[in-house]
Amino acid sequence: MTKLLEVYKCEICGNIVELLHAGAGELVCCGQPMKLMAAKTEDQGKEKHVPVIEKTAKGILVKVGAVPHPMEDKHYIEWVAVEKDGKVLRAFLKPGDKPEAEFPVSADGGIAREYCSVHGLWSAGN
Repeated sequence: MTKLLEVYKCEICGNIVELLHAGAGELVCCGQPMKLMAAKTEDQGKEKHVPVIEKTAKGILVKVGAVPHPMEDKHYIEWVAVEKDGKVLRAFLKPGDKPEAEFPVSADGGIAREYCSVHGLWSAGN
């Protein structure tokens, strides 16, 4: 059974989907089941991926990594999202952008997630 806001990836074509409605069926792409992306929460190498949440005058700033993540053509942060109070706010990034996004939400609670084109899904928060 799938769960709301789970992220799945096709291992063949690279399609990524986020579940907006949970169901009992299996997600299939290119003739095979899609892989459930489990969010990692701890950095293990020199690359830094865990979202860092900072309070700002407008809400929160989510930075990717304590040290800014590379934003190169083949290795970059595709998106940053915040889940809070039943809402999801998302910013799509591209190579050359800063690996961060600001969201107009209160700083208490919520979850920040980001997706690296090479290292997958990461999250921080409660």
